[in-house]
Amino acid sequence: MEYTDHTTRPFRASAHFSSSSTLLSYSSALPPSLPRTAVQSPCAACRVLRRRCTDRCMLAPYFPSSEPLNFIIAHRVFGASNIIKFLQELPESKRADAARSMVYEANMRIRDPVYGCAGAISHLQNQVNGLKAELAMTQAELLIMQSQQQQQTHSASVWEDINLSSDWK
Repeated sequence: MEYTDHTTRPFRASAHFSSSSTLLSYSSALPPSLPRTAVQSPCAACRVLRRRCTDRCMLAPYFPSSEPLNFIIAHRVFGASNIIKFLQELPESKRADAARSMVYEANMRIRDPVYGCAGAISHLQNQVNGLKAELAMTQAELLIMQSQQQQQTHSASVWEDINLSSDWK
C-alpha cells in the first residue's frame, strides 16, 4: 500500500519487529514474501507508538484498539521493545496469557513500585490467613454453643425425668 508523505514522495510502510528496533521503518519496496496491508483500526500498541498497524502486527491480538490503557500501562513499565521480545520468545499458544500477565504486573508495579505483584500476593495471603483464623474461632465458638445447648437440653430432660418420677410417688 503506497502512502505519500509531506514532501509528496511515495513510499511504502512496513513494520519490522526485531529486538533492536520497534519503530516503524519505511522502505521503497516490500519483500514479495511478506505482503503487508494497512488495518482499518490500528491496535492500541500502534496507536500509542504512532505507527501504521498492519494485518501482521504482532501486538494487535494482545492489545486491541478497544483497550488502549492496557498497552499504555505495560509500555510504561516494560517498554515496547521488551514486550515484543517477551512475546516473540514464547510459543503462540502462551502469548495471550503472557500479555495479560504483563499488563497485570505493570498495574501492580504502578500501584506498588517496590513490591509489585509480590506485595499484592503477600497482602492477599495475609488476608487469607486472617480469615482462616477468624473462621477457626467462629467454628470453635459454634462448637461451644452447640455443646452448651446439648447440656441444657440434657439437663432439661433430666429435670423432666425427675419431675415425672416424683409424680409417680
